[in-house]
Amino acid sequence: VAPQKFLTLPLGDVKPAGWLYDQLQVQTDGVAGHMHEFYELVSKSDWIGGHSYYSYLEEAGSYWFNAMVPNGILMNNTIINEKTQEFLDYVLDNQDSTGWLGPEVGTDKPRYLWGRYPFFFGAIQMVEYKPELTDRVVTALHKFVKLANRMLRDGEGVEDWAATRWEDFVIVLQWLYDFHPRDEEELLLDTMKRLKWSGVPWEKVFSEDYFPTGPVENLTNPFGMELSWHGVNMAEGLKALPATYRFTRNQSDIDGANASWDLMFKYHGRPSGAYAADEMLAGLEAVRGCVPSLFIGSYLYQVIGDLKYADRVERMAYNALPATITADMWGRQYLQQQNQVAAKNMSPNPFPEDGPYSNVFGLEPNYPCCTVNFPQGWPKFITNAFLTTPDRRGLIQLYLGPFKVQTTLTGENRVEVTVETLYPFGDTLNTTVLTTKPFIYYVRVPKWVVGGFMVFNDGEQRQLAPDSETGLMGIGVGAGLTNFVLHFPAEITIEKRLHGSVAVHRGPLNYALDIPRSEKIIAQDPHESHAVDLQIEPTGAWEYAINADIATMSFHNEAELVVETHLTYSKLPSPIFDSGKPPVSITVNACLIEWPLAGDMFVTSPPENPKCVGEERMIKLTPFGATRLRISEFPAFSASEVLRAGDTGQQAFSVQV
Repeated sequence: VAPQKFLTLPLGDVKPAGWLYDQLQVQTDGVAGHMHEFYELVSKSDWIGGHSYYSYLEEAGSYWFNAMVPNGILMNNTIINEKTQEFLDYVLDNQDSTGWLGPEVGTDKPRYLWGRYPFFFGAIQMVEYKPELTDRVVTALHKFVKLANRMLRDGEGVEDWAATRWEDFVIVLQWLYDFHPRDEEELLLDTMKRLKWSGVPWEKVFSEDYFPTGPVENLTNPFGMELSWHGVNMAEGLKALPATYRFTRNQSDIDGANASWDLMFKYHGRPSGAYAADEMLAGLEAVRGCVPSLFIGSYLYQVIGDLKYADRVERMAYNALPATITADMWGRQYLQQQNQVAAKNMSPNPFPEDGPYSNVFGLEPNYPCCTVNFPQGWPKFITNAFLTTPDRRGLIQLYLGPFKVQTTLTGENRVEVTVETLYPFGDTLNTTVLTTKPFIYYVRVPKWVVGGFMVFNDGEQRQLAPDSETGLMGIGVGAGLTNFVLHFPAEITIEKRLHGSVAVHRGPLNYALDIPRSEKIIAQDPHESHAVDLQIEPTGAWEYAINADIATMSFHNEAELVVETHLTYSKLPSPIFDSGKPPVSITVNACLIEWPLAGDMFVTSPPENPKCVGEERMIKLTPFGATRLRISEFPAFSASEVLRAGDTGQQAFSVQV
């Protein structure tokens, strides 16, 4: 198969530091780290001999395993690591004589391939961290591959969901091919091809001839496969062409993958970095639900190496991911809205394909799949933050944030890296590299960096010169200790949205009005008092238009300060993604307007050509990821449209922000 552009590091080589370590600790202290104690889909999963599962797809246990393997290892959490090891042992110990793995063994349940794929990803991660598991895991996988190949030849094991998610199995097969082929290259390649033939033709779904340019609920799927427009399945589909390229070597697959990504975010993208899909693709309206896809973007960058994938993943990680989870990470949404003025059981239902409870923050609103699956977000963002060149001689920092790395490059070159930074809540990254031999250290320079530079510990200053395609800048590092500080300033930018509305950005962060709110517990798990469903409603004004002239906006950072030419940092509060916690903000000029609701607490589209009904005033926008209720796509007004409250006979409103 064709090589990837860049290679990943083994699980455990990259660790979070600073605020990012704290964020993963918050996750571990939340529902993710306690599901094995009370949540029957985990504690009594049929994957480990229990009785609990939520569908014939048999994905609940494998989702949890895939997420908690890296979570436990990155946090060195003994209990979680014991639970994931027990999970792996049970599944491998109960592999049947045919080669089948999973809870169907010894039962009359139907055998479909898809539910195994997250388990395979988790098992591969465990092999990376514990090489002593290699023979046992690889032997079990090869035995399963032989069975899967026979099933595919006989037209078995593939239903509608497996038909959309075949690329995950292809990625597993390519890991075996790259590292543990055991003279089975021909079988592995044949199985890859048969998986593609058995599934959705993603190259056609993502072609300009067929790709839906808006919501799909009133359209007829041209392939007769409605699930090919399902939001999460389309995220899976984005991996299909780069995975296919590795065994076809057709440039058309790479071209198609690039075009697919662009189509998705052109017609369904969100300022938060996610794309719109409330079950099915949902267009650009700010009230429709959306889906983050961090791991998919990381994989595309590793195969193709285009900067746009990494920039988008970082935007998702620092905006969409934290915004859809409560600050203490005990509750999550099924659907997130860019403009979200309440989180409650809505009437009428704004989501054509999902229930009215979908944007509630709770244990398992709408469907339980996200409860067991969401914890993979932060751990996989962390583990994919550093890569190597194909020859493993160079080290690449892909994602920006606080990290610690200990790894060995080619030639027994032992490398340790420490990145101290508040990023994305600051613009500087203080990087220290300790190495036994010289090598090239690469760092990604995002497209939003303006006027950036780097300073070495001897005072030498250097301008940034990243590669235009990959965004990577090489820095020669000598044996011993090297220190340099990267300065990555950014400007405030405006993104034009539907109905003449605008979104406000600076660097990777999308900024939003954090609507004051009240929270009411509307459900509580009988076995865990922290696991509650919250009804969240606004307690302050949110009906604002803003002046979209960037010259009237100001950026503020209360944590990263220059004092007598020396950069000083403040310790960030925890959890950082909570109201009032981030140290950065943007002030904008705004005015109240008439902006009606569309139902019981969900908002209509941003009004076009809005008229102010009160005085112009300054409001503060804060990072999207720290909000639970928000306006992020604002109607825009011009200064000439501002009416003084005295001219209209109305009193000016006070606003709490």
